[in-house]
Formats: sequence, C-alpha cells, structure tokens
Amino acid sequence: MAKFASTFFFLALMVGALHAFAQETTPLNDTEIWNAGVDAYRANDLTNAVNLLRPLLLSREYGPRAAEIVAAIAYDRACTPGATDALEQLEEAAAAAQIALRSPGDEARKKANFLKAVESLPALRETAHINKVIEKAQGRNPAHMLKDARDEARGLMIESAVYRTNTAELAVKLSDELSTRAETIADTWICIKELIAQSVTNEEEAATITMQVDQAKEKTLKGAKELADMDPMAYSSLADAEHDFTRFHKRIALPPDAIIEDAIAQSNAWQDVETINGRPWQQEALDYTRAFRLKFPAWAREYEIQAQADTNKPPFTSEAQAEISALSTELEKLQIECVKDILPPKQEQALEIIEKIRELLPKDNSGGASAGAQGTPQGGDDNKSQNPDGSDNQQNEGESENDSSSEERQEENPEQAEEKSGEAEEGEESAEKPDDREIEAILKKAQERADEHEAEKRARMRKTQLPPNERDW
Repeated sequence: MAKFASTFFFLALMVGALHAFAQETTPLNDTEIWNAGVDAYRANDLTNAVNLLRPLLLSREYGPRAAEIVAAIAYDRACTPGATDALEQLEEAAAAAQIALRSPGDEARKKANFLKAVESLPALRETAHINKVIEKAQGRNPAHMLKDARDEARGLMIESAVYRTNTAELAVKLSDELSTRAETIADTWICIKELIAQSVTNEEEAATITMQVDQAKEKTLKGAKELADMDPMAYSSLADAEHDFTRFHKRIALPPDAIIEDAIAQSNAWQDVETINGRPWQQEALDYTRAFRLKFPAWAREYEIQAQADTNKPPFTSEAQAEISALSTELEKLQIECVKDILPPKQEQALEIIEKIRELLPKDNSGGASAGAQGTPQGGDDNKSQNPDGSDNQQNEGESENDSSSEERQEENPEQAEEKSGEAEEGEESAEKPDDREIEAILKKAQERADEHEAEKRARMRKTQLPPNERDW
C-alpha cells in the first residue's frame, strides 16, 4: 500500500511538471503579446517593450498601435545625446511610423510623427556615408585616387556608349552595374574635399575649391543617375567628370607621378594614339611638364629634408636637381613647338628628355615622396600606348631598381645651372594662372598632410610591429 501511494505521488508530480512545461512552451497569442508589450512600456522597460511589440508590426489588429509605440521609443533613442546608433534607431522609427500612417484614424498626428522621424534621415545617411568613405581611404595618396577615378571614368565612357546594344535584360543589368561604378568614383571627391577642409586656413580660398569639388561631384553623380535611367546623355556627363578628374590630378600630382603621366602622354603623341575626350596627347604632355616644373623646386627641398631624417631614402644632390630643372625647361620649350606643329622627331626627343629626368629622380623604394618614379616606358615596337579606355600602359608597377650609380653624369657649369634654374622659375610663374596657383597651394597642403601621415606610419612600423588585429591608422 505504501509502495502504491509513493508511485501515485510520483505520477502526480510528473503530471504537474508536464502541465507547467506545456504552459511555458505554449506560444502567446497576439493579445497576450500586446498586453505584455504595453505593460513593459508603461514600466519604462523599453528594451523588452520593443522586443515584444516588433513582431506585432504586421498584425492586422495590433500592428498600427504597436508601430506607434516602437516609433516613439526608437525616435527618443535616436535623439539621445551621444547615441552611437542614431541612424539605425531613426531608420526603425521612420519604418514603424510609416506602418502606423497607413492605418485609418488620427492621420494628422501620425503624419506629423512620420515627418519628424524622416526629416533628419538624409543628413544622417550622408554623414554615415562620408565617414565610411573617409575611413576606407585612410593612408591613400589623393593623387593616386584621382588617377584611378580618372581611368575608371574613361572606361565608363566607353562602356556607356555600347551597353544598350545588348538584349533588354542584359542592358538593364549592365546599366545598374555602370551606375554603381560611377557612384563609387564620385566618392573620390568626398576625400578631396575633406583634405581641403583639414589643410586650408583661408576661408575664401577654401570656399572656391570646395565649390569646384562639389560641382565635379554633382557631374559624376549625374552620370551615375543617367546610367541607371539608361539615358544616352550619360556619356556627356561622364565626359565632364573625366575632365574634372584629369584637371584636379594635374594640380595635385607630385613630380614623380607627373613625370610618369608626362611620359605616357608624350609617347602616345609620338605614336599618334587616338585622343581621349577631345584632348590632344601632346597638350596633355605639356600640361604635365608644367605641373612637374611648378612643383619640383618645393618638392625637391622637402625631399632633402626627409632624406636627412630618414637614412633609407636615396640622396638627391643639388647637381641632379639643377640638371632636372634645366632638362624640364628644355622639355617645355620642345613640347610647345610640338603643340603648334606635329613634329615626330622632336616628340621622340621630348620622350628621351623625360626618360633622363626620371633617371635623375631618386628611386625611393620605401614608398616615400618619390615612390611614383618607377617603371620606364620604352620606345619602339614594344612600347605600350595608353588606350582611350584608360587601361594600364607604359607603367611598370613593380619596384624599379636603383640604377642611379650605373651611369656617369656630366656635371654642369654652376653658372649655367643657375641660369637654367632661373629660366625654370620664370617658366613656372607663367605656367598657370594666379587663381590656379592659389588652388595649387591649398591642394599642396593637403598632399603634404597625407605624406606626413605616411612618414609617421612608416616610422612607427620600423620601431614596433603591430599586432595582426590592430589597425595602423
């Protein structure tokens, strides 16, 4: 009898436990969830209130009311000072307020709540996008970014003229892909504008360049929108964007980069390669020579200072600098003649002078100021010219060997070097208009800031090796 009683007691316990478990695991219905969510909201337990009410947003009976509460909580969180997730909270508030607005009743209040939630979204989205772009571009050379964007714009120009010849389905897909690529290169202007804001102290000059950068960005985005709409005018907008990328690249490219572009353009002029965007190659070569001459004196002085502080940098003697100044003066005069009249022999001679200049530049393989002075395009049948689609050409991306000691160079008479240097300075004065010089000075400050960042980073890397999971910027 006692054994039977104990067994009965055990079974009763099991039944009670199963009943309790069934009650705990039984899903709550919408009414129970709504009541629990409202109770949490009234108790100021906002996290549980949102978690409970979110599943009800699409409920036919409780959706609009739940959406109003979720929108109110998310909006208050977004407006909290110092909120790190303000954009995400505001996005949720706007989505929930829109659900509430679709239901009948008290439309004025619901519309006001919706407009309040969405009015700050565009600015927050733009700020988040700018921060993401700037973070991704940390440590990159602005001139290299402009060059890459220019080359991409050239490719987009070519593709925008032919993608509509495909089947309708493929053409739509290609238009979306081209539009996305155009939006990506438009982000380059964000980085250029940020550099200007960080380095310019003259507000009037900063406003002038900022206006030009904003206009260039709008042209690029206009091309992206026209590509998405399959508008034939996209080619024209992309051509305008390519002009802007090229123009700014000429302004901020340092001498090593400028002389590389000079070599490419001069070689293409010599071989009579098809022009890009209506600009003759010979004029392009002359523009880059003038850009080189304008920046070379200051760049050479800065390089000497860096070489004194960093023993890994190859030396750059005053004799080599004087010879480069004289050669660049001769090169500009020669290219001016070639612009006026097509003179293939003199074009080849100009290319030879460019090669001499590149040989005299220090081969800074450590990634410093003259790291771009690498890879020498060669004349003859093996020479690769630049195609209108902006494909790589004539530039050897690998590290160049330091051959500065492989040839003996004749030293100039000091008086001749000084005379030629004086001629170079006079040429520099006339190379660009006064407003261009002001803009160049501002952009130069931005470039110097980027170079300083790179130098500091290399110094830190030499002193200590960063852990694999730690960023170096």
